[in-house]
Amino acid sequence: QVQLAESGGGLVQPGGSLRLSCATSGFTFNFYYMGWFRQAPGKEREFVAGLGWTGGSTIYADSVKGRFTISRDNVKKTLYLQMNSLKPEDTAVYYCARPRSPRGALDVAGFGVWGQGTQVTVSS
Repeated sequence: QVQLAESGGGLVQPGGSLRLSCATSGFTFNFYYMGWFRQAPGKEREFVAGLGWTGGSTIYADSVKGRFTISRDNVKKTLYLQMNSLKPEDTAVYYCARPRSPRGALDVAGFGVWGQGTQVTVSS
């Protein structure tokens, strides 16, 4: 059974940092590109960052470029999102995501499997 389990969310002050983790199981992690999405209250879920299955390609939303870094550990089967210089507008539930099929090129539209999410709140 495919499982994506996010952790690391919490309350942080503006300008602070958090590192999200997504522990995975039930599939061959290193065969899939992976990503992070987020959903703020009253808004639709939006793409945040994606990382190719070989680790060689990345995509970031314009709103997080230069502040967030996506990475993966294929031995630990874990995806990460390092978030720096956090802003109140980064407040959202953050979801780990996997595409429906393995080995494809990184494609924002290809994601179809989601974790339960972890809450990130940026507030003073």
